[in-house]
Amino acid sequence: MQISIDEDRCVAAGQCAASAPEVFDQRDEDGIVVLLASVAPQGSEDGVRSAAALCPAQAIHLRA
Repeated sequence: MQISIDEDRCVAAGQCAASAPEVFDQRDEDGIVVLLASVAPQGSEDGVRSAAALCPAQAIHLRA
């Protein structure tokens, strides 16, 4: 699964980092999402899907 983010849409809610911390983090200065892996590591797919679904700004995009 390919993962991309739209930093301009991010509202720093933190749902992504809580759902899939191995894939998403947040910048210290403003909380904007940081993508740690552009491909979901094995076993993290459910967390990544959850992060995308929970994102209030719909800033996470997934491709099979």
